[in-house]
Amino acid sequence: MQGALFDLPETPPEHAVIARFQLGGDGLGESDQWSRVFEAERSMDAAVAAAGVGEVDGNEFGGGEVVIFAYGPDADALYRVMEPGLRALPFRPAHVVLRYGEPADDVVSERVEL
Repeated sequence: MQGALFDLPETPPEHAVIARFQLGGDGLGESDQWSRVFEAERSMDAAVAAAGVGEVDGNEFGGGEVVIFAYGPDADALYRVMEPGLRALPFRPAHVVLRYGEPADDVVSERVEL
């Protein structure tokens, strides 16, 4: 019983789906681009939550692009749920990085062109 209080289950490594879309110009994009991203993000967040595969964690605008971040225990499952929403965004070029584990130099990742 001595170690029973400290035998916590190991948390699985967090995987990520990181999507990058090129916007017009070098800045933050335009308001109609922002609203399309926010709408797609809300839709993907609802689908991800309903599927129980993780969470859409937000976005970052700047440098002529937008990056959408999502995290969960299985990058492939997370991407399958998000893929229709990601492909529906019209901004190109665009790609997604599936990261299989915590950020580190030796973590496996895969790039998918949209």
